[in-house]
Amino acid sequence: MSILTSPRGKVEVVHCRRTESQDIYCIKNLIRKFTQKLFGRLNIIYLLEKANLAITLCNDKEEIMAQATFLDYPNWNVAKQDDWVSVFLELDNEIPCTPLNTLFMHIFVAVDEYSVGCCKEIIRNVFKAVPELHFIFLIVPSYMSLGSTLITVFDQVGNIPNLTYDEDFAVHICHRHSHYPQLHIRRARVEDHDDLMPIFMYHNTILKATYGEYFLAELIEAQDEENHAVVCEVEGVAVGFMSVCSRVNMKLLHECFDLGLFHGLCIPHPDDVLEPPQELSVQGSQDAELRNSSQDSQKTVEEPLEHVSSEARKRESIQGKITEEAAIEELSSIVQSGNTSEIEDLENLGQESTEDDTNYYGSNVSSASISLSEETNYFRPIYMGASAAFCIQLFCIDEKHEARSLDFMNFVFSLFPDKNFCIISLPHLTPEFVLIQNFVKIVPFNNCTLEQDLYVFHRAGLLKTINIRLANLSDTPGVENLVSTLMLKTSILEDLKQYNEARRDPDGTPLQAFVADVAEQIVGIAVIRNEMDIEYIRSHYNIEDFIYFSHHQREEHGHLYHFALNPIFRHYTKFFLKEILRLGYKSCLYYPIYPEFRESKFQISYAHSLTSALHYLVPVRPRRQIVYPLEKLGINAPSKAVSKDLLSYALNHTNRKLTLEPKITVNARIVVVGASNVGISFLETLVFCSHLKFSNLTLISTHGLPGKKLLGTEQRKFLASDHCFNDKDHALMSLCSWVNVVVGRMTAIDRAAKHVVVSQEGIVLYDHLILCTGQQYQVPCPTGADISQHLTNKEIPKSSKQRYTGKVPCNHFILNDEEDCFKAVAWLRSNSIIIGGNVIVYGDTIDTYTTVEALLNLGVRGSYIHLVLPPPTSTITCINNYTVERAVERALQAAGVTVYREALLAQWNEGQNPDPIHSASFTTPTKPFKLPCSAFFSFSEKNVDYETFKAINDACLVYDGRLVIDTNFHTNDIAIRAAGSLTKFSNRYYSNEWTHSNFNSKEIGFQLAAAMLSLFDPTLEPVTEPPADLDRLIPMYKGAKIKGGILPGSYHYLHIAKPAIPTPLEVQMAQPDFGSEIVTGSAKNGTYFRIHINKYKMVEAITCLSKEAFPTSNYIRLFGQHEQVLNNLCARYEDRLITDLYSYFTEPWCMALFHDRFIDLRKELRQILTSKKEEELPSIEQLAHQIEDEEINLKEKPRKYLKRVFQETIYKTLVEKSILDYLHYNYYHLPMYAWPGII
Repeated sequence: MSILTSPRGKVEVVHCRRTESQDIYCIKNLIRKFTQKLFGRLNIIYLLEKANLAITLCNDKEEIMAQATFLDYPNWNVAKQDDWVSVFLELDNEIPCTPLNTLFMHIFVAVDEYSVGCCKEIIRNVFKAVPELHFIFLIVPSYMSLGSTLITVFDQVGNIPNLTYDEDFAVHICHRHSHYPQLHIRRARVEDHDDLMPIFMYHNTILKATYGEYFLAELIEAQDEENHAVVCEVEGVAVGFMSVCSRVNMKLLHECFDLGLFHGLCIPHPDDVLEPPQELSVQGSQDAELRNSSQDSQKTVEEPLEHVSSEARKRESIQGKITEEAAIEELSSIVQSGNTSEIEDLENLGQESTEDDTNYYGSNVSSASISLSEETNYFRPIYMGASAAFCIQLFCIDEKHEARSLDFMNFVFSLFPDKNFCIISLPHLTPEFVLIQNFVKIVPFNNCTLEQDLYVFHRAGLLKTINIRLANLSDTPGVENLVSTLMLKTSILEDLKQYNEARRDPDGTPLQAFVADVAEQIVGIAVIRNEMDIEYIRSHYNIEDFIYFSHHQREEHGHLYHFALNPIFRHYTKFFLKEILRLGYKSCLYYPIYPEFRESKFQISYAHSLTSALHYLVPVRPRRQIVYPLEKLGINAPSKAVSKDLLSYALNHTNRKLTLEPKITVNARIVVVGASNVGISFLETLVFCSHLKFSNLTLISTHGLPGKKLLGTEQRKFLASDHCFNDKDHALMSLCSWVNVVVGRMTAIDRAAKHVVVSQEGIVLYDHLILCTGQQYQVPCPTGADISQHLTNKEIPKSSKQRYTGKVPCNHFILNDEEDCFKAVAWLRSNSIIIGGNVIVYGDTIDTYTTVEALLNLGVRGSYIHLVLPPPTSTITCINNYTVERAVERALQAAGVTVYREALLAQWNEGQNPDPIHSASFTTPTKPFKLPCSAFFSFSEKNVDYETFKAINDACLVYDGRLVIDTNFHTNDIAIRAAGSLTKFSNRYYSNEWTHSNFNSKEIGFQLAAAMLSLFDPTLEPVTEPPADLDRLIPMYKGAKIKGGILPGSYHYLHIAKPAIPTPLEVQMAQPDFGSEIVTGSAKNGTYFRIHINKYKMVEAITCLSKEAFPTSNYIRLFGQHEQVLNNLCARYEDRLITDLYSYFTEPWCMALFHDRFIDLRKELRQILTSKKEEELPSIEQLAHQIEDEEINLKEKPRKYLKRVFQETIYKTLVEKSILDYLHYNYYHLPMYAWPGII
């Protein structure tokens, strides 16, 4: 906040923010004729799209006072955007302008009365926002004066000619030192105490309370050769303080952090042990090659008894989480140079480690994991040399000058001429301040229990002579040295060779290679191509969240293939990307991460080297696609560029607007237990927050991340689906690029130490723990009844609470996820069960029926399958539709499957050793029976896993049948939240019948993330506590509850319904406010389609049973729509115009309903009708309220009156325009619609 005073004495309180698209109207209103003469006639939208930095100045009423836009190349076409430096050096070689330290003002507008103050405030904020910036140039026609405003901050340097026509332009410059100067750094003196104490006390009072009132003076007085204290001062007043020390506990750092990248922060020594012993070299060779990347990729933990080969570890390290120092490769030894000059500093940079990707596809193969026992056996180098690092012990700076924090570093390095590294350690929850944004965060070892993050800065990182340019043939040796140990070095070097030889690929795709050099040494390499699939990207990903697509030419979209940068210069990554865009004449870059499924090879033709720049890109949300009836649409179908089926990938993006946009780093350790749909949705929401960077997300899961495509597409799914996520969705998210994955089970929670115990030996620390393990099928506990005594169910004591504690038989299967299904299929095949062998399927859930169908599809004969249904525990069946149930029963009979009802499991193998199961005995309400058994599938009971329950219970978290939470997902521990079917609401809400199980899991995960984002996202409004009475209400979520699968008879089944307490369908239909139902087809023939329309004429439930596959994602979009939106569905059905709903919903008119942006259109149309568009008339919504309140005396029916008002006023025109704009803008998805002008 700043205060501006006009010449007339008026005062405005103003603040700066980034320019937004809604500012454009106000900016245009501030443009004067003089503005156009200075800057030319500009397209503001286009200018903002291509701007590197656009600043808007607002007052406290959010009224726009001024705006300025800055780009990294000159306006008025006085120089080419890729070659302006030489032009300006010729103009005045005493101004050391470079692309790093220079921006150009392309427009400035302001409210006339405050223009001078606004100009100075914006310039000051620009220098503050871009610490490397030293010069801002302004270029205007030479015959124009700057006017009374701009002349206050700009000085003329000279004139330069225009490239296109014969006219000179005047060049004006604005220097940093006049507005936000660099800080003067000096040694601290005792008299600085009084200036510094208020700054310290503002941030923290603990030091004073611990060490006394004069701790700072004592610290300054205690300076010696090992300890130094320095301050920064402004106008003679100390405004910042730094205490540094050369004593560093190197042993502790080596034990806790992977410092191989920086040679252990030690001076190289002849006795250093950098390679594993000979006996370990074979096993560890691949680990050594990927040592650093594996630490930063998915950290995985698994049962210690399972052997994991080096190849498995190699595959695991390929997948993974890429943090800002992602996948760092060690090239050789650390820099051995001194500090005498830039050349000496860089003499050995080629031997320094290089950041690049080793997560080539962002693989999700978490089954190849690193066991805890092996992690401790990994070879770790031994460094014998002296320490080459000093540490920052204490740092504090006034908030006004925080942006200049890096000014300290030159001075403190001069105090330690023999040290090359500066380190600082911080608690995990410390917000990432400006200083450490220039440091490299070091990856801790898996067994590190230190409560601190370690950051490192190398002396050479202070160099400002970094130069990004197009590569040439002479750069090849330097690039070879840079990437010599990268696993995809061959691909990088081949692309570089192709660029040097032809500048394009053999297929004609333009190719560009860029290098970063410092003092004539190559420290970075990047390769891009033109993005040839931009139509596909636009139609499949929400890139329009970040750009106005129509303002970018096709050739301005680039595809990033390789990016490697020496980690010393990691803080220049964004500059490197910005220069790629400028020099390559690009406005956008795209980087895909392909999944690596189990069946694929390690390196494939489209392999990218995963970029260390990933955290400087933004992940782009995939778009939900319409499933088109292509044959029915014919020539009106979308183009093949849109509808083609490419291999799914996760897309990351950057553009010119994002190159100077900061990300907020969140280092809080957020640990999610359970890869349920709730947990995946929670992680997805955090990862796709484009302005936040969560660097410490961890998932603990029995089988790692889902979505591995273990079962081929030709195999039927054993388990039903809730359609929250499928394999393609997981590929489109690539969570493994952002999330550490620990493979194992949570066996304990230590709330005091804030860690989770995994598989009884591994420890995962947390700041926020999220429990969403859900419920799993459990091994049934036989009642033990002796069937020879002919007992019935009534004669057997209830044992539902008993837990099976014996050994689980090898041929007993509980299927909870795809990994379990994969193992079951492998066992069935290897033991020839498919050819011949009795299979018992025990349970009464929908998974029971889908498993029977999967077994039939695998080739198991129906006569060998025995479906045993236990006594029902509720009046509601799993399908809850008699028509569908009858069709499934007929299909089971036709397949020869024997069905037993109300049967309780009594014994395995007649009470003898149950491993393996040869027979199973059951009791019924009448007489018992025994079945031979080769494989036993159990779906009898879903409950919280016992190990999970024990961990929760032993941690003294309140558990009452399920884990108890409040309406904000909190357990009785503020640091532990929970969600999903694991949980229940506290009894104080008096709503025991409602749990998270009643709602859509994906929505629950999203709401959980939204509740937590308020802790980390400063852009969100502070959460206000609800009134006391509202706190007693549980939240009601609106997303549809979905289940579906393939039932016996090869029936494709889908049921979509609103969240509700389960009730038999017959009871629902008997309610007076039920509404109506629309049914076509028959279940027996596999053409059944049922829609329930509620009393408000909204679609409330959909049930489909079909012999043919149908577009499930399309039908899900029908939920919640008004029947009139569905082309007057009810009226047409009553007139018998609809005989087949499957066919009805493949007609071209309904494609827009399935479009992902149809919901945005509905919101826009509603906004039109609720807003007042004409002065004389209220809005349509207000009219409706007035009619309801009888404030208007009508001579006609209300509906007719509202329709007449709508048609006779501007509302009809606005609604039609909005719909036509929607169809026109989304034409690539909806070409089947016509609009005026194309007919």
